[in-house]
Amino acid sequence: MAVWRNLRSRNLLALCVCVYVLLHAINARPANMSASKDKVPVSKDKDENEILPPDHLNGLKMERDGHLNKDFHQEVFLGKDMEEFDEDSEPRRNRKKLIEIFTKVDANKDRSVSAKEMQHWIMEKTKEHFQEAQTENKNSFRAVDPDGDEQRPRVSFHSNLFRSGDLGRVPGQVPRQQRLQREEMAEKIKKNEDLKLDEETQEVLESLKDRWFQADNNPTDQLLNEQEFLSFLHPEHSRGMLQYMVKEIVRDLDQDGDKKLTVSEFISLPFGTVENQHAQDVDDDWVKERKKEFEDVIDANHDGIVTMAELEEYMDPMNEHNALNEAKQMIAVADENQNSHLELEEILRYSEYFTGSKLMDYARNVHEEF
Repeated sequence: MAVWRNLRSRNLLALCVCVYVLLHAINARPANMSASKDKVPVSKDKDENEILPPDHLNGLKMERDGHLNKDFHQEVFLGKDMEEFDEDSEPRRNRKKLIEIFTKVDANKDRSVSAKEMQHWIMEKTKEHFQEAQTENKNSFRAVDPDGDEQRPRVSFHSNLFRSGDLGRVPGQVPRQQRLQREEMAEKIKKNEDLKLDEETQEVLESLKDRWFQADNNPTDQLLNEQEFLSFLHPEHSRGMLQYMVKEIVRDLDQDGDKKLTVSEFISLPFGTVENQHAQDVDDDWVKERKKEFEDVIDANHDGIVTMAELEEYMDPMNEHNALNEAKQMIAVADENQNSHLELEEILRYSEYFTGSKLMDYARNVHEEF
């Protein structure tokens, strides 16, 4: 803990952010992947001023923790329209919306979608996710920089940070207990006192602090302007932060320290117990999915080794070559007549793959509506 006592006062900003992130997310971390395969849905009422670096990044093939993004196909096909295809939405409305999307993807209006048309659409939807991230970042930055001076004053940032209702929230605590805990931690950080963190928490805190410093461009002052803050929250917006994210993933998965990944390292499960057959089946499917992605997509030269450069290419959301490959893969999934194009009937039939929503009576009156 001595390291925290020796932090200079200008490190306060990074420490505040890291503690906030940590207390919000560190409480429950399952030992085995079978307990964490599915992403926890984000509440529509989520505070847009929250300054948590998200584990999930829309439009990226992989999460920060190295998990594959199961919603990637839907994200790059639907863009900002994803929320319209939730579980409670009306099937007929979803079907009509999907037909509208098809007509937009079909740029030359020949009633079929080519790989090039799908590639262009994927790039446009990825840009939408980028624009959403920029808007959210602007709101978050304004929340912690109400004076609008870009170089956030520590006191202003600190006070906004610890006024957050989610900071240090513990299940079962009443609001007064939460407020007292926030005030206590705020006072300790101001005085640079020992926070009495356990080893696991300390490790995660160090990682988050490193991420903050990495986002601080030259000349470094350990204070982030709005663009640097965007890189901290969304590494896909910065080549340097994307590379750092790749290094973090490789570091967490690399077992022999050679800074490369073998298929066995990429598919290995963390220590933990599988309590039932269903959980075992989930783990088996997870391993198969990761093995296929490693061999068919990430390992570009198919030599059985994934380098940081290969993983960075795979992770880059604005890589047009990746977008074309993704377009071909998406078409292949639904291309029942094997003509390398996507027809309306096919996209409706495979609506669950493209939207996450299964449509009933997909072929009914398709041509009339189209």
